Amino acid sequence: MLLWLELAVLVAAIVVGARLGGMGLGPMGGLGLLIFVFLFRLPPGSPPGTVLGMILAVITALSLMQAAGGLDYVIQLAERILRQNPRRITFLAPIITYVLILASGTQHVIYALLPVIAEVSRKAGIRPERPLSISVIAAQHGLVASPVSAATVALVAALTASHVGLPQIMLITIPATVIGLAAGTLSIAFRGRDLAEDPEYQRRQAGLKDGPASERAGLTGPDRGKAIGSCVVFLAAIAAVVLIGLIPGLRPVYEKISEGVTETGQVEMGRAIMIVMMAAAALMLLFFRADPEKAVKGSIMKGGLTAIICILGVSWMGSSFFEGNQSTIVSGISSVVHDHPWVLAVGFFGLSILLFSQAATVVTLAPVALALGIPVPLIIGAYPAVNGNFFLPTYGTVLAAVSFDQTGTTRIGKYLLNHSFMLPGLVTTGTATVVATILARLVLK
Repeated sequence: MLLWLELAVLVAAIVVGARLGGMGLGPMGGLGLLIFVFLFRLPPGSPPGTVLGMILAVITALSLMQAAGGLDYVIQLAERILRQNPRRITFLAPIITYVLILASGTQHVIYALLPVIAEVSRKAGIRPERPLSISVIAAQHGLVASPVSAATVALVAALTASHVGLPQIMLITIPATVIGLAAGTLSIAFRGRDLAEDPEYQRRQAGLKDGPASERAGLTGPDRGKAIGSCVVFLAAIAAVVLIGLIPGLRPVYEKISEGVTETGQVEMGRAIMIVMMAAAALMLLFFRADPEKAVKGSIMKGGLTAIICILGVSWMGSSFFEGNQSTIVSGISSVVHDHPWVLAVGFFGLSILLFSQAATVVTLAPVALALGIPVPLIIGAYPAVNGNFFLPTYGTVLAAVSFDQTGTTRIGKYLLNHSFMLPGLVTTGTATVVATILARLVLK
């Protein structure tokens, strides 16, 4: 009986935190933790220090790249490609979105692309719902595939004790999400009426602006050099992280003396990521004059700190609940999960709908899966299922896509769940999860 009461507190903290939005999940997780520890006398659990450290290091480097103009430069390149190929936007927009998120590790990039996608598709006479809906889904799957996203960093940290590292995860998630995205794009490529025949568009057409779509001004002179330089440093840092993961021997071996005994150790992958990213941030400061004050006030730092606060509260609360009830939980559901591995994917998907965060979902459920003895290949195979953010049409990128579409073709349906993102989201996520599961069994034999 007490277990169910504690579970009710856990779920209530998550639901209320999600409804509050922003960083609300973090404080609500802290309140749940207080109830667990001081009222129910559960062990306090452990905050995910390594995960938070890695996320903060990546955010620091990325926010300084944004301050140096690097993010604007990348978006300008993407915008140019879209404007030069308007008739292919349904297929190009999700590809460009996926690549940008894959490289940057943050979905914030898509907010600058969505108005461009909406405007270019409308001018080309293409139903904006098609490229907008699949681009939102592409952003979520690019995040899962990115080697420096908070979600991937959390998965790497969770699997530290296993033989599986970042290269193996990327070898599975990148092909799986690309195939999933291809399936999702095909599912909406010819969806709905053509724009000229859509009744909602015809109703709104009189009030739409028909002037030429303005392209953002390009960076010039020293600003352009700073932007390109910061991009090069950040991409080099990503390459270094992947290389260190591919070749473990590149991680230094060190000796330390503890109580008179000399111990030998090797730098852990999580700490290596932190070191590389913080060093990259320093190079941007020294050589490309990235403004620290501007970086702190930027959208990347704001979003990253929100994610850190949410992960701290929710994962710490979840750790306390699991440690206090570990034997009951393991004995109760281990056989179910082993007999039906797809249950883990459903768990990832369902929790991500509540948390609105892939990283928080991984931090919360991955340790539980490992404690249940679920094989690592199954955990990695289920990883793309954390992209359930689209299911309820209340996520930021979903709402932004709807608001930017002046034609009204991208919409939230009368029955809430019959919205423009449901079909491409389910097809892409389902396909990516199935492919990842197959690849994980082949790659991690």
